[in-house]
Amino acid sequence: IAMAATRSVMRAVRVFEFGGPEVLKLQSDVLVPVPKENQVLIKVHACGVNPVETYIRSGTYARKPALPYTPGSDVAGVIESVGEHVTAFKKGDRVFTLETLSGGYAEYAVAAASRVFPLPDKLDFRQGAAIGVPYFTAYRALFQKGCAKAGESVLVHGASGGVGLAACQIARACGLKVLGTAGTEEGMNVILRNGAHQAFNHRDPNYTERIKACTGPEGVDIIIEMLSNVNLDADLQLLSRAGRVMVVGCRGRIEINPRDTMSKESSIIGVSLFLATEEERRECATAVLDGIEAGWLKPVVGLEYPLEKVAKAHEDIICSSGARGKMVLLL
Repeated sequence: IAMAATRSVMRAVRVFEFGGPEVLKLQSDVLVPVPKENQVLIKVHACGVNPVETYIRSGTYARKPALPYTPGSDVAGVIESVGEHVTAFKKGDRVFTLETLSGGYAEYAVAAASRVFPLPDKLDFRQGAAIGVPYFTAYRALFQKGCAKAGESVLVHGASGGVGLAACQIARACGLKVLGTAGTEEGMNVILRNGAHQAFNHRDPNYTERIKACTGPEGVDIIIEMLSNVNLDADLQLLSRAGRVMVVGCRGRIEINPRDTMSKESSIIGVSLFLATEEERRECATAVLDGIEAGWLKPVVGLEYPLEKVAKAHEDIICSSGARGKMVLLL
C-alpha cells in the first residue's frame, strides 16, 4: 500500500505577535523545511543572536516579517540536504550562513546556497555562528561605506560586542590605527586582545577627553557607532577634517548641531547590510574567508544559551552591562 511520506518535525522558536521577549515561543512540532532549487537545508548547531532581531521582534523595525515567523539569520552547522542545481555543497559539509530563509532559531534551517559558506575546521560551530552579520557589517561599514584606508584612525564605539570586535580585527589587519570603547574592564581587555591599539571605558565621564588626548588635534578619521542615539553628538566633536561616523546601531532619537558637520566637512553615514548588492556581498564574503584563512579573523563567542532560554538571550543583549563577544544559541 502506498503511504504518504510523513515530514519530520523539529524544535523551533516561533513569533505569533510582535512584542517583548515573552512572544518568543519554543515549539516542538514545527515542520522541517524542504530546500527548493538553489537552496540547502542546514542542521543547525549554533545560531548567533543580533540586536536587530530584538528590534524586529518588538515590531519597531522598518522591516516587519509576516507572522508567524522564526527569527535568526547567522547559523553554523552541517548540510543535511541540498535542493536542485546545488553543486557547491553536499550532505555533511560544515558551513555557516549570514541569512536563512526559514529562520535560524531552529534545529534545521533553509538558506539560499549563495548565502552559505564553508566553515573551516579551525573554527568551531559557535564561532561559525559569530561570523555572518557581524563581520559582513563591520567590513561594509569600514570599507564599502566608510572608505577606510591604511594609516587612518578608527574609533569603534561599543567595541566589545560582535560587530565591534569584528571591526577591530578587520581594521587592525588592514593597517588602521584602532581605538575602541567598552563599558567594563573585561570588555576593554577583550578589545585589546582583538586588534585595538588602545581601549577606553565609555562609562568614565571624561573618556572623550582621553580619546582627544590620544588622537591630538587631528581627531579620528572614522567612527564605527553602535549606539548613535547616545553618542552621535559627542562623535561629531571627535572627528578629523572629512571624518565620517558610520551609524551601525541606534535605539532612539538624538539632537545634534548640523554646524558640527560643516566646520570639518564631516559625514554621518548609515550602514545596513540588508541593502548590500549581490556584488558587495561577494566582496564581503571574499574578505571574510581570506581573513579566516590568514588567521586574523577569530570570532569571539560571548554568552551562550540553550534554545529554551531564547527570551533571556533577547533580554540580556539589550540590558546587559557590557558585551564580551557574540551571543549565541546552542542546539
